Amino acid sequence: MSQPPPDDWDEHDRHAAERFDDDVLGLRGERHHDEWLADHVMATDELEEETFRPRRRRQGSPVLRGLALAVAAVVVVVASVFAFGSVRSMLPDLSGGEQVDTTDYAGEGSGEVMVEIPDGAAGAQIAEILAEEDVVGSVAAFTTALQANPDAAAIQPGTYRMANQMSSEAALSRLLDSQFREFSGVTVREGLWVAETFEVLAEGTDHEVADYEAVDPASLDLPEAAQGELEGFLFPSTYEFGPESTPEQQLQTMIDQGQQVYADIGIPDEDLREVVIKGSIVQGEGQFAEDLPKIARVMENRIEGNSETDGFLQMDSTVHFIFQERGRAGTTEEQRSDDSPYNTYVHPGLPPGPINSPGEDALRAAYEPEQGDWVYFVTVNPSTGETKFAETYEEHLVNQDEFLQWCEDNPDQC
Repeated sequence: MSQPPPDDWDEHDRHAAERFDDDVLGLRGERHHDEWLADHVMATDELEEETFRPRRRRQGSPVLRGLALAVAAVVVVVASVFAFGSVRSMLPDLSGGEQVDTTDYAGEGSGEVMVEIPDGAAGAQIAEILAEEDVVGSVAAFTTALQANPDAAAIQPGTYRMANQMSSEAALSRLLDSQFREFSGVTVREGLWVAETFEVLAEGTDHEVADYEAVDPASLDLPEAAQGELEGFLFPSTYEFGPESTPEQQLQTMIDQGQQVYADIGIPDEDLREVVIKGSIVQGEGQFAEDLPKIARVMENRIEGNSETDGFLQMDSTVHFIFQERGRAGTTEEQRSDDSPYNTYVHPGLPPGPINSPGEDALRAAYEPEQGDWVYFVTVNPSTGETKFAETYEEHLVNQDEFLQWCEDNPDQC
C-alpha cells in the first residue's frame, strides 16, 4: 500500500513514524522512549481537540428548507393514507355507507324452482344465481355456507330442483345431492351422419330437426379441417344440455368436444382432415374396437396402390353414405357403380370428406394403424360383428363365402 506524501503528515504521525523506525533499528533508549511517549500523549490530546471541535453550520437557503419540509409532509400524509387503508380493510365499515346484505332464510323452503348451474361456474356465480332466483336470502349468506363446507367443490353443473327461500345450508345440501339434479343427457353414438345426429338431438331436447338444420355452419367455430361442413365434426358422446341451450350452442359443444379429443390424441392440425376421413370409414366398417386398427391398416395398404386392389378402397360404408341408407350389410352392383366422388369402388384413394362422425377409438386407429399386411377384410357375421382379415384374394374368397352364407340365412338384411 502506498503512503501519503510527507507534507500531509501531522506532528503526531511524524513522531509515530520516527518511533517505529528507531524501535525497529534498536537505536532508541529509555529516555527516548519517555520523550516519545510524552509527545505522543500531547499529540493525541491535540488530535482529539481538533476532532471534537464543533463545526460551524452553514446557513442553508430558506426556500430549500421550506421545500424539504413540504416534501417530508407529503411523504408522511401518503404513508398515513396507505397505512390507514390497510388497517381499514380489516375493520368493519364504520363510514355509514351501504352494508353487505347477509340475509339468510330458515328451513327447507317451499315450492319448486328449477335452477341451472352452468359449466365452470365458481362459488360466487352460483351464489348470485341462487340469490336472483330467491332460493337463498343473499349472496353473502350462501358464500359463507360454501366456505364452511369442504364438500362444496363437488357441485356439478346441471339443472337442479330447488325450493323458494331456503336456508343457505339447505340449498347447498341439495346441490350436493344427485337426486335433485335433473339429467337430460343426450347420447349421440359413433358413426352417425349429420341428419341422424339432428334427429337424435331433437328427440332428446325441446327442439325440432328443422331448428338444427337452420343453423349456419359459418356461425360455428369449426376447425379449419372441416372446411365449413359439419359432417364428421359433430363428436359422438353423451351430452347434458341445459334447458335453455340453443341448437347452435349444442352443436358448438359437440364441436368443442371433438377439438379436445383431437388434442388428446395428438393429431396435428395439418393432418386432421385426413385422419377424420379415414376414421369415419374405419368407424363405418368396424363394430369392435379391437378390429379398428386392423381395418385402418387395410386402408393404408390399399391406398399405397401396390396391392391387389390397385389403390381402390372399395368400402361399402362410403356407398351407404351416398344413398343415406341403413339396415343392409352389403351394396348392390348398381349402387357400387354410382359416379359420386364418395364412391370408393369407382374412385381410388380417399373420398373428398368424412362419411360420418367417428369416435375416439376410430380416430386413434386411423392415426396409428396396426402393423400388418392385410389387404382384405369382411364381416362374416353381421349379427355378431365377427370380422376376418386376409392378405391374399384367395383367403378373402374363403371368408367371403361365410358372409354369403349369412346373407342366405338372413336375406332381408343383405
